[in-house]
Order: sequence, then C-alpha cells, then structure tokens
Amino acid sequence: MKLSEDSHTIIRAGSQPSLKAPDAYFTGNVRIDPLFEANESAQYSAAYVTFEPEARTAWHTHPTGQRLIITAGVGWIQDEGGPIVEIRPGDAVWWPAGVKHWHGASPTTAMTHIALTGMLEGKNVEWLEKVTDEQYRK
Repeated sequence: MKLSEDSHTIIRAGSQPSLKAPDAYFTGNVRIDPLFEANESAQYSAAYVTFEPEARTAWHTHPTGQRLIITAGVGWIQDEGGPIVEIRPGDAVWWPAGVKHWHGASPTTAMTHIALTGMLEGKNVEWLEKVTDEQYRK
C-alpha cells in the first residue's frame, strides 16, 4: 500500500508480496522482498534478499554498480578471480559498474541483505553463468 503526500510516499511493510528468486539466476532457496522500484528522479531500486544456507546468486554484473547492506546471518561474496570473503550484519559492500561477482549465504547459516541497484537505460543487472558447487566450496 502506497500512501502519498506532496512531499513524500510511504510504502507500507508487507504491502508488496514476497517473490521466489528465479531458478535461472539463483541456486537454492532465495526470497526477495521488494522495498521500492526505481522512478524518474531516483534511478535505483531496493529489496531485502534472504538466502537459505548454500543459496547464492549466479555470476553477474551491474551497469551502475551495486550496494549491499547485510542485515542478518552470515554470507559469502566473491569477485571474479578473487577469494571468497565472509560478510556479516552491519557490513556494507560496494561493487563498481561491470565487476563480475556473486553473493549468497554461507554453507551453514542463512543471510539477508538489502540490495540497492541502479538502472541504466532500463537495465539493472547482466546475469551470467551459475556459480558451480565446486566454485562455491573453494
């Protein structure tokens, strides 16, 4: 439910349905809870994304970069060619435009983050190949 005034809009918690993340771009159980969509004056969107243990994104890039704010659990991130790095509540992650990466939960603990993603020419992500179990376990 949106409540709008001339000076602000409130999108009430629980007013937008949770979504199952698409199997084509995610491995494991992942839930997306939208917070807000991009609009004409703010070309970025946000969502809570919850990954169950071992769940993760596919490799991907963003045309304007991506910010994550970890809110619960323990997660892992990896840039192409780099090591897997653990992330915890209160951590904030920034990937510049075009950096190939993935993120998800650790093998034993779920993880939730807020994802802030910008839009460029109507696009906010370029999905690539899935992260294999072997890559995830390194």
